[in-house]
Amino acid sequence: MLEKGVVKQINDFVFQKPRTIQEISHLIGKSWLTTDRYIEKIAAEEGTVSVRTFRGGTKGALKIVYWNLNPVQASSFQERLMKQIESGRHKSDFSPSEIYQHVDEKKRDAFYITDDRYHEKENFDDLKKLLMEAESQILYLSGNLSFCNIGDGKKNIFDVLEFLAGKGVKIKILTRVELPGMDNIKKVLAINEKIGKDMIEVRHCYQPLRVNIIDNKILSLKEVKDPKYFSEGELKESINIIYRIYDEEWIDWMQKVFWNLFRTSVSAEKRIKELGKIRKF
Repeated sequence: MLEKGVVKQINDFVFQKPRTIQEISHLIGKSWLTTDRYIEKIAAEEGTVSVRTFRGGTKGALKIVYWNLNPVQASSFQERLMKQIESGRHKSDFSPSEIYQHVDEKKRDAFYITDDRYHEKENFDDLKKLLMEAESQILYLSGNLSFCNIGDGKKNIFDVLEFLAGKGVKIKILTRVELPGMDNIKKVLAINEKIGKDMIEVRHCYQPLRVNIIDNKILSLKEVKDPKYFSEGELKESINIIYRIYDEEWIDWMQKVFWNLFRTSVSAEKRIKELGKIRKF
């Protein structure tokens, strides 16, 4: 069992500067393999550290552990983007196109779906295919988990999440936990009990992003364009724009954004308990 004191010891050590697994192994007095497992657990459950492997697949492969919480402010526009995300509460407060426009054309793709087709089978198949790419972790930034109801008449996204969690994929979700939409939250949390292990963690947060991050491979962002926010005739119907990004640096940046919000958010269970105390008058 990984003790909190050991987690703090590792976090404090890596916070100072990037470290090798071997250096951390010496610090905590554990074998290289045990230390490597500890780092994987901290990265998946706390998000405080991340790992890069250099010269992978060779005898000289080197794993470097680095601090993961402060989003990379490599440029002024990334700093501006982070400020917009931190100050936003609703999906209309931030446009993913602000990120998409900076990504290499060879490492991105985008398409849109009209609102009347968003819950149809074709979109379910696309989202299911995306999620099934996950091997170890999915990070979600959602509004109220309404996307989980997308299905093909037989299965929906709840079923896909249950399948993935059952085969060992950890799923972290940031969403609004409030009285409206509470059923979606409870259905997601019930998956843990159904499969007999805690693979899904949900926390409460008001934030403007509609994002899922599949391992370190795919970043998918959604933007909704509603006619009511445009002049008459400019947009005839609501559309959902899906941006897919495969650029490692931007995926890494968005993971850090997620963990910064996640670590300071309240657990869904605690939030549900507090909301349950509200009396009907």
